[in-house]
Amino acid sequence: MISKNVILNNEVGLHARPAAVFVQTANKFSCNVYIEFNGKKVNGKSIIGVMSLGAFDGEEITIIANGVDEKQAIEELIDLVENGLNDL
Repeated sequence: MISKNVILNNEVGLHARPAAVFVQTANKFSCNVYIEFNGKKVNGKSIIGVMSLGAFDGEEITIIANGVDEKQAIEELIDLVENGLNDL
């Protein structure tokens, strides 16, 4: 299991389109993916779960991956949050 903290740096956080892109990316991997925020842990492959976190710009989330491709999943999801959600 690997977990990494990352700061959301897009205007709307993990809502609507950015949440959908995160879930689509997470679903490319066979490992389990979770997001923790403010003591709540949700399935990172569930759009409802991700949106229910209410995580906004400037807030820190923890991405957790557990499984055979966990390293690749963490790397790609961290890169997505840090660099890929700004234009959505």
